[in-house]
Amino acid sequence: MTHADSSLHPTRRSLLQSTFGAAALLTFPTRVLAAPPGFDEWRESFRARAMAKGISAATWQRAMGRVEPDMSVFKQMRSQPEFHEQVWQYINRRVSDWRVINGKIALKNNEALLARIERDFGVERGTLLALWGVESAYGDPLVQQNHMTPVFPSLAALAWNEPRRKAYWETELINALRIVDKGWSTPEQMQGSWAGAMGHSQWMPEVWLNVGIDYDGDGKVSPFGKPDDALGSTAKYLVNRGKWHRGEHWGYEVRAAGNMSGSRTYAAWASAGVTRADGQPFPQPNESAQMWTPVAGGPTFLLGPNFYSVKSYNPSMNYALAICHLGDRCLGAPPFIQPFPGSERALTLAEVQEMQTRLTKAGFDTGGTDGRVGNDTMKAIKDFQQRAGIAPADGYGGLKVLAKLRQGS
Repeated sequence: MTHADSSLHPTRRSLLQSTFGAAALLTFPTRVLAAPPGFDEWRESFRARAMAKGISAATWQRAMGRVEPDMSVFKQMRSQPEFHEQVWQYINRRVSDWRVINGKIALKNNEALLARIERDFGVERGTLLALWGVESAYGDPLVQQNHMTPVFPSLAALAWNEPRRKAYWETELINALRIVDKGWSTPEQMQGSWAGAMGHSQWMPEVWLNVGIDYDGDGKVSPFGKPDDALGSTAKYLVNRGKWHRGEHWGYEVRAAGNMSGSRTYAAWASAGVTRADGQPFPQPNESAQMWTPVAGGPTFLLGPNFYSVKSYNPSMNYALAICHLGDRCLGAPPFIQPFPGSERALTLAEVQEMQTRLTKAGFDTGGTDGRVGNDTMKAIKDFQQRAGIAPADGYGGLKVLAKLRQGS
């Protein structure tokens, strides 16, 4: 899985769209340049390896026979923007007003599906909503149309000429070929990030192939179109690979006196003086949880097994915390009670749109004024900070940046 948040930011202010149908209409762009020297030779040798893995000649010809490597992937790898975020900035950007508002809309529009997944897998709907929102903006088709590319040219380039993980990329390319071989998709439909992650949940081909389920019963497993397969498969992933515990919440913000750490049951934590920050009792006192304080002086959490199940989706503690908090917010919970040191509240949706509009008028292209913050907006903010002498120039769009922009109007 990838952080779609950092690259998915279509230029419109739409409400939830439940299908990626527009993406399926895209076709491979015309390649006017011949393959770089050495690619054709590699392709022939790789063809033999693919055939040995059971890929049919028809599928090979359809997907790889005339493919040209998308060499832009190497520029993407080299130029991944570096924005050094503090924990509170990381959380604010992912648990944005836009995501909370649209997560509630997604919940309303997919109530029956999410209830079915909860019955079948035990995974909380809030967690699924949050993963969906962070990974693909709740399945907005323009995310796919504007920011996705055909995966076969990308994977072919990486498998051929990315030396550090060549075996990995070849395996993913074979997985993508197997998906076509099964009739689950076509090369034209398989649009993804430059690294090959696709659809509502940003699956790599291996996850699609080995974890994906046909949850809508149409005979295919697809991360595109209706969200049924993607969300059902995401729940299966969390259960099988993340060891999700049915009926348990991910954890709680707590108040704790002194310097405590380690893992105990909630009952043992309560006996040691630890309470939930909202004053409510721990609903499952016999379950175990680990204490974590991301930043000294900030909020403290007791983390249950399902927090680490979410972390299996992306091995980052901050990512897992953002997902779990966004899921709670989509279900009506308030922000964290204890603020992070030096933090400020997140901008509202209207304030983000105002910031984007003012940045654009000042000559800093945000890629749209839809209220989502991705790489274009962050780069625009960083460039503005540098010009305005705001330190640190970290690309974070908060109250200070908005106030400075208003001064210049």
